[in-house]
Amino acid sequence: MPEIIDPIQEDDLSIPAVKSPYEGTILSVGQHLKISAYWFATNFLWGALLAIMLPAEIKRLAPYYKAPALSMLTGLSAIVALVVPLVAGALSDRCASPIGRRRPYMIFGVILNVIGLLGMAIAIHVAHPIAGSIHEKKSGLEVIGILCSNPSFLLLLAAFMIVQFGNNVASAAYSGIIPDLVPSDQRGRASGYMAMLSQVGTLLGVLGVAMALHDQPETLKYALVAIVLAAVALITILGIKETPLAVKPPKIEWSHYIQSLWIDPRQYPDFAWVWITRALVMIGFYAIQPFVNYYLDDVVHVKDVEANAGKLIGLLLLASSFSGLAGGYISDRIGRKKVVYIANVLIAITSLGFIWCRNLEQALIAGFIFGLGFGAYVSVDWALGTDVLPSKKDAAKEMAVWHISMTLPQSLAAPLAAMLLGMGGMTEEVRNGDLVTHYGIQGYTYVFIMCAFCFGLGAFLLKNVRSVK
Repeated sequence: MPEIIDPIQEDDLSIPAVKSPYEGTILSVGQHLKISAYWFATNFLWGALLAIMLPAEIKRLAPYYKAPALSMLTGLSAIVALVVPLVAGALSDRCASPIGRRRPYMIFGVILNVIGLLGMAIAIHVAHPIAGSIHEKKSGLEVIGILCSNPSFLLLLAAFMIVQFGNNVASAAYSGIIPDLVPSDQRGRASGYMAMLSQVGTLLGVLGVAMALHDQPETLKYALVAIVLAAVALITILGIKETPLAVKPPKIEWSHYIQSLWIDPRQYPDFAWVWITRALVMIGFYAIQPFVNYYLDDVVHVKDVEANAGKLIGLLLLASSFSGLAGGYISDRIGRKKVVYIANVLIAITSLGFIWCRNLEQALIAGFIFGLGFGAYVSVDWALGTDVLPSKKDAAKEMAVWHISMTLPQSLAAPLAAMLLGMGGMTEEVRNGDLVTHYGIQGYTYVFIMCAFCFGLGAFLLKNVRSVK
């Protein structure tokens, strides 16, 4: 899922220094594109899967439990995204393969990823909808029991976990590519290519599946995603050069490594406050993101949910790309915190605005404004994290700890939002001969109020950071 940080320090003395094969050269545009191609591939995957395909599959498989089922999938898989990079990144740092440190893990991860996508396609092909009733009030444990007793749901969950595991293995290793290969005076440009291909990959993943293939069989969609992922990832795997480690490093002392991840908030309060405020913003964002499709169906009542979800998310991405570029420049002039204050207030107000949207045009306008605010926040987010690192010497490890403030909220936000949606009740209707269920506007009101509160609190608590203007 998004952003992976290599947890091992670059200056770890147990790892022999490796000279980049590109040292002393100016990387061409083609070389930059080869290095960054993987980021397009993985973002294409997640744009298609999380924004469009998975919500639609769950809606068909568990119409009466679509929010808790989707939150269960995303919440459990987020735990994989939290743990796997900390391990896979450390192992790839010490890999002494003749083809380099990163590529063996990238190859293994991409293969697992494709296998997981195949498993998801099979699960959807053999799926039998889970029966239920809007009049039955069931506890969270009862709903989990119903979902876990359905073989199709369990197969889909297992396959999705394989996708997450494989993707995070590959991405954790890949996150060391720029530090390994790109000369230090060209890393800013390399990061720019990565950011550009990330946005383009997500956008094409959303629009390609939501609009170009929305009437096509599900197996074709999974096949397309798998082919794009593997083909574009191969551009990086085959297109880069790596210098293998001459000597295999000693094994990791895992107990010492785990202990070293703790950063005392009493000793480094600014880092702690930035971590907390980022976690709050991510809780707000990931409480909304999985349920965009359901919101458009249940509240806005659009006809073609997948295609219109693609329009909304695509517009949001375009707006965030524009404000992300501008926000970084502005923060250098007026300060990071001011940009966060403005951005968070904007997305908090827009979150409440979604409550009153009753047609697609209103939702698109709200989505565009939300994208402007969120893009500006993200542009400052990374810089703010690096500004308050306790030690530049251990920057890679500390950025891994900071990264947890994004992955941990993913496992909490969706289940919490699903509970709030359920509190608002459900209705049902017959549409084109099929029974369709809807969550009530009251449930979405609870979710958007919670999100606005998290965004606002994230901005308010940032005042406790003293070392950044």
